[in-house]
Amino acid sequence: MLEALGQAKRILVIKLGALGDMIIALGPFKAIREKHPDAHITLMTTSAYAEIGRRCGLFDEILIDRRPNWHELGRWLTLRKELRNGQFDMVYDLQNNDRTSIYFRLFWPSRTPMWSGSAYNAVFPFEDPRPPSRHAFDRHRTQLAGVGIDTIPLPDVSWMNTDISAFELPERMALLVPGSAPHRPEKRWPQQHYIALCDRLLKEGLTPVLLGTTSEGVITNQISAAYPEAINLTGKTSLFDLAAIGRLATVAIGNDTGPMHLIGAAGAPSIVLFSGSSSPYLSAPIGPSVTSLQEGNLERLSVDKVWKAVISVLDPDAEADTLAPLTP
Repeated sequence: MLEALGQAKRILVIKLGALGDMIIALGPFKAIREKHPDAHITLMTTSAYAEIGRRCGLFDEILIDRRPNWHELGRWLTLRKELRNGQFDMVYDLQNNDRTSIYFRLFWPSRTPMWSGSAYNAVFPFEDPRPPSRHAFDRHRTQLAGVGIDTIPLPDVSWMNTDISAFELPERMALLVPGSAPHRPEKRWPQQHYIALCDRLLKEGLTPVLLGTTSEGVITNQISAAYPEAINLTGKTSLFDLAAIGRLATVAIGNDTGPMHLIGAAGAPSIVLFSGSSSPYLSAPIGPSVTSLQEGNLERLSVDKVWKAVISVLDPDAEADTLAPLTP
């Protein structure tokens, strides 16, 4: 079967999101392309991440998953037609959930492609227990080893370039990412702690730069109101802007949320704050300098402890009570 895999000409890679997962998957994407340099490779993803797929240079085509609800028969039939028309020889399911297992069944009774993933009866089966017990990057590495891909590079976002001159950013800046998904407020370090951190950053000659979506403005606006010297870019940046800004940052501090994955991969020395609701050992950003701090209740994570981590970035010889950088 591995010999047939090497002859695959049309390949589908499935990765639906979220942002952090997409960034972690960039290494596996590249490894798949290197395994099949001459194949026509399609990425199936959601519309939010289609531009990443189009511009990363690893895919020939993008298939948008519109995630039909169970009662939307017409949409399911459209999706089935799209999958069958793809004439895929091989599918790499890097999402590995119940939805993509159903997508596997949509090929029946037509020719079913070779499939790497957790779907029942996959030619290249991958056991992906839930909840996960390993970092997402390690799970991808194990899955791809099952098809003979033994080396996976770390995420590379050097291609995410854009002109950020309009933001007029200072040379020394500290990126702050104080938000999180709306349904995960427990993942947010209290905004009063970010306000206290701004005071220390400014005294150290670092301009705080606030990042987030428009919906997170209720958080970032209160921080910038306390310290008008901060630059508030809430709702003004694209994903490509975040990568470009991260490449220039002196340090970045933020919650366990997607933008920190992108900023860390771009090279910003990053300090990521985890509550007990998620684990750095399962989902920490991957980058050249990523440090994770965890406290069961983020209200108990002191500004002093975070500041020690910042100082360890600004002065690597300084003693800091932090976790070792996580690089799977």
